[in-house]
Amino acid sequence: MSRSTCKVLYVSGEISPFVRVSSLADFMASFPQAMEDEGCEARIMMPKYGVINDRKFRLHDVLRLSDIKVPLKDKTDLLHVKVTALPSSKIQTYFLYNERYYKRSGLFTDMSQGNDFKGSAERVIFFNLGILETLQRLGWRPDIIHFHDWYASLVPLLLKTVYADNEFFRGIRTVLTVHNAHRQGVFPLKPFTKLLPESIVEGLHNEGDTVNMLFTGIEHVDTVSTTSGRYAELISSNTEAAYGVDKELASRGNHLQGITNGLDGKQWNPSADKLIKKRFDIDRLDEKRENKKFLLEELKMPFDEEKPLVGTVIHFDRYQGIELLLDALEKLMDLDIQMVISGSGNKDIQKKLQSLAREYEGKLGLSFEFSDAYFHQIMASSDMLLMLGKFESCGMMQFFAMRYGAVPIVYAGGGIAETIDEIDAKSDGSGFAFHDYSPEALADKVREALAVYNDKERWTTLVTDNMERKLTWKKSAGKYNLMYSSLLERE
Repeated sequence: MSRSTCKVLYVSGEISPFVRVSSLADFMASFPQAMEDEGCEARIMMPKYGVINDRKFRLHDVLRLSDIKVPLKDKTDLLHVKVTALPSSKIQTYFLYNERYYKRSGLFTDMSQGNDFKGSAERVIFFNLGILETLQRLGWRPDIIHFHDWYASLVPLLLKTVYADNEFFRGIRTVLTVHNAHRQGVFPLKPFTKLLPESIVEGLHNEGDTVNMLFTGIEHVDTVSTTSGRYAELISSNTEAAYGVDKELASRGNHLQGITNGLDGKQWNPSADKLIKKRFDIDRLDEKRENKKFLLEELKMPFDEEKPLVGTVIHFDRYQGIELLLDALEKLMDLDIQMVISGSGNKDIQKKLQSLAREYEGKLGLSFEFSDAYFHQIMASSDMLLMLGKFESCGMMQFFAMRYGAVPIVYAGGGIAETIDEIDAKSDGSGFAFHDYSPEALADKVREALAVYNDKERWTTLVTDNMERKLTWKKSAGKYNLMYSSLLERE
């Protein structure tokens, strides 16, 4: 099959700018367009959460996509679909909606408590069935359904069971990309047995009274990928890094591939970015300083040109390194830096950070109100960016940081190491990496970065070299296209 005729449906639980919880949303904001540029015909589906603003994103109803019947075990629910184009592209994005399931503002998990919302299992089941029913109503038959993390992990199983004799779906291949193995979608078994036929329930990966969506997807999908070769090796051999899915991934053999992320230079371009205070490029780095001044004023912090601003965008859970940051904060505040932490999640951690911000007034700023504009502004304002996840698959923030003149400081334990050329005392690269996951190692690396920052000529060279790096999707999209071709040629 030629590249130009490959049709791919991309399915995710989050896509920026509609809703963002993790770096998956950033990935989905640009990856489908990169595949269209490779010759694929792409379309996208996601749930229509109550938090998504129809007017802001120009979502509209389509008459022929109303009152789609979703067959459950003992009843039928109705699905309605809203449509818009993915921003900065023409890719049709379909939002699957039912007021009873999706009217609440949250997604599937209450991030402040770390627990699933009541009824989330029912929402997951409805969404997965709704994907296949919507495709039939559309009359658009993809060659591949490519889903991301656990959100649509029932689809391969559905295709092998209740939809197996449906001619419309015959020959469709499935791909699962694991962005972070800790996101597994674990729900009570009872709603699945209540709402789904026995043939599906028998194929679920259940442990006692719970269903693991990620495990279920890995067991039934045609091909698994992740976002770096190093992370693929890690999660197929290290139980801690894989959060228990290592043996199942290892059993996939050659059907587990690692392909690094890329950058959309249209969405992330400081010289044309309408979301930041002052646009800039390598010939106008003074305007980057103005962005820094603006952000510090917003945070009611003093501006000091000699002090670097260290930014971090982080979720307040145990996966992205907030505990390491808290443990290291006293050491970091002893350095001649200012820091801004932008994030959300656990309310107890939020209160602790607020207390620390009062203690380190003028040195530590906080923001708990996240938006795309604020995300871009932090990249444009920061001199350095911390990425502290212990088992980061690849991430994308290091690319955003480089493009916006913020030098990344990362932990080298995950796939992110594939995207960073380490800077040390003798050689230049693209970022700083620490190899011991400890507060001391983090503080030492920031101290090392501070020493380079104080060498203004060297620092300016690092910043401009990073801003000029060719960080595109082209090479990675080509690898995904080869994966698709191989999959479609498989018997």
